[in-house]
Amino acid sequence: MLVNTKLVSIGSFDLKLNHLLIIGVLSLSFTVSFLLRAQPADYGFELNEFDPFFNYRATQYIVDNGIPAYLEWNDDLSWYPTGRDVSSNSQVTLHLTAAITYWIFGGGGELYDFTILFPVIFGSLSAIVIFALVRVIGGTTAGLFSALLFSVSLPILIRSPIGWFKSEPLGLFFALLAVYLLLSGINSQNKKISISKLVISGIFTAFSISAWGGNQFFVMPLVLFFIVLPFLRADHKFIIWAIPIYTISTIIISLGFERVSSSFIFGIGGISLITSTLFLVSCILIQSKSTKNKTRNGLIFLLAFLILIPLILVANSESQFLPSASHRYLNALNPFLTTTDPLVDSVSEHATTTLSQSFLFHSVLMIFSGLGIWLIIKNSQNKKSNFIKNDMLSFALILGIIGVYTASTFVRLEVFASISVIVLASLGLTTLTKEFFKIQSESKKPIGNFIKLPYVIGIILLLIIPMVYPMGSEVYHLTNAPPTILNGGSAYTIATDDWLDALDWIKNNTPKDAVVASWWDYGYWISTMSERATIADNSTIHTTIIQNIAKMFLNNPNSSWHSLNEMQADYVLVFVAGEKLNLESTQSFYRLGGGGDESKKQWFMRIAGLDESKYLYSDGASGTDYFWNETLLGKMFPFTLLGYVNPNNLNQQSETYIDGMIPIYEKNIKYTLDGNGPLKLVYASPSYVEEKVGPMIGVFIYEVNKNYKSVP
Repeated sequence: MLVNTKLVSIGSFDLKLNHLLIIGVLSLSFTVSFLLRAQPADYGFELNEFDPFFNYRATQYIVDNGIPAYLEWNDDLSWYPTGRDVSSNSQVTLHLTAAITYWIFGGGGELYDFTILFPVIFGSLSAIVIFALVRVIGGTTAGLFSALLFSVSLPILIRSPIGWFKSEPLGLFFALLAVYLLLSGINSQNKKISISKLVISGIFTAFSISAWGGNQFFVMPLVLFFIVLPFLRADHKFIIWAIPIYTISTIIISLGFERVSSSFIFGIGGISLITSTLFLVSCILIQSKSTKNKTRNGLIFLLAFLILIPLILVANSESQFLPSASHRYLNALNPFLTTTDPLVDSVSEHATTTLSQSFLFHSVLMIFSGLGIWLIIKNSQNKKSNFIKNDMLSFALILGIIGVYTASTFVRLEVFASISVIVLASLGLTTLTKEFFKIQSESKKPIGNFIKLPYVIGIILLLIIPMVYPMGSEVYHLTNAPPTILNGGSAYTIATDDWLDALDWIKNNTPKDAVVASWWDYGYWISTMSERATIADNSTIHTTIIQNIAKMFLNNPNSSWHSLNEMQADYVLVFVAGEKLNLESTQSFYRLGGGGDESKKQWFMRIAGLDESKYLYSDGASGTDYFWNETLLGKMFPFTLLGYVNPNNLNQQSETYIDGMIPIYEKNIKYTLDGNGPLKLVYASPSYVEEKVGPMIGVFIYEVNKNYKSVP
């Protein structure tokens, strides 16, 4: 065939036309993935979101002080005054990998710029890794389909754009590489190569979990895969030592990471992996000792095993002889499990995935996945047309089912559903294409060849439609958003220097030993960019401290002043997002509620365990008179409530709250610099000072007045 035409020989390797096709498709996948991820750079070349700022600072610590010092580092800018033991509760592999690659490829550039590009590179390289993984499962054509689909997958793109120096890009890269090496290892005909791949797979599994704890997801399909493997493979003498090699390698390397050893090895993930491996070995031994009815005896043992597991779990719930997992991991196992922890619920990425979101994320790929499952199972029954081994088929189906099941818990976990759907859709497209062209090649009618072109065009159109429709939900549109620090995480697609200027002001205008209090969202920004200690940050290690901060904001100003002094805070910061209304008036009017602390106040109340009805009206957002006049947070917002208007008829106004009306505000600083209140406003960011119609985000820094005369 034409694709097998030899172009040139390099030693014993013959470069053929199909090799160029593979290189071309993979290059296209990498390029498309890179360009889509790089779009936010149009707004500004900054780290994106909150966690990346701590990860950058941790990487900088390694670069400046070395790896041994990092492993002993107690970060005194976090959780003042206790600090944070970084190596025991951080993504160590992410920091180490970034530092090592920076030493190799940094070329003397700024580490900050390097970490901004880091997720784009590894996120785009993952398209090549998933090609290798799916190629092992279903062949080269399926692998190429998967690389193309991965490069435009919305759930993956929105969690790995430029500046997203967080867990997912590197974690998924390592996880996909680990699964590829495992499947390739158990399929290898060369036992020496097989052992090497299995050991390296175990190493990268541990690395992936250290980079992102969510990668324990990949352990779940592996556990089920190991359980069914004795019934799918006849080469029991091989897998009885191959799988334990992988598991042992994973456990040994995991012991080198404090966080992984505690949360994985002695948690549900590690225990499940060890248990499934022991089952595999035991099942094979039982079958090997059986002179007849080997499969029946194995199934009886499996049934006994499946009955025993629930009994152990029930006994553990009463005695707790096995460590319990955190709510997030339990919720991944049971999507119907609800939480009463408002701190968990307040995080947007922990929101439950809706049906509309699932269709937006996966759309037409769901069709190809379903079709793929049907065609693959159909073909698996026909040995002549079967192009996927039963064990690889089983793994693909297990991965698909668990991926979609797990993603129903949190929006953040949609990346796993995406990977699962991509694998199944790629196999489905490949099976469909091979079946179609097989029919056409067997057709003796000349018109059969003319159907091939419409088929190809039809498939391309089905894959392109989700990228351009519906309007406003296109992949390139949803991935083109400003870095969080440029809009404060507000609802406005704007880029300002308000946060950067405010953080720079703290760095240059406060004592180096100053302590800054704020809502926990902004802790990493303050400690990294301002180099000042914070009372709480985004790691949420000490939830009690976050609760105390919430109570401090919602207490009366006098009590809050005492709380701030007990926390040893020198400054306290709030963030407000709103917009100046375009009204024909000499007076400036504002609408708040754009995603700042004014929009999070209900979460403050829930986390503090307070009665919301005391602070909010029935809409759950508009503050009562008590909130505005009797709480520190209400008085820190430099606005005063004027009244309420009907958004559909601005002439309809009210001085008191009416359901359906929106509150309107004017500027009013309550704690001025020259006042004698508990706080003094020492900084207001530029957007607040400007009289500009449209979105406004304001960062306000107050100094705690140590000379305040507290009211008894």
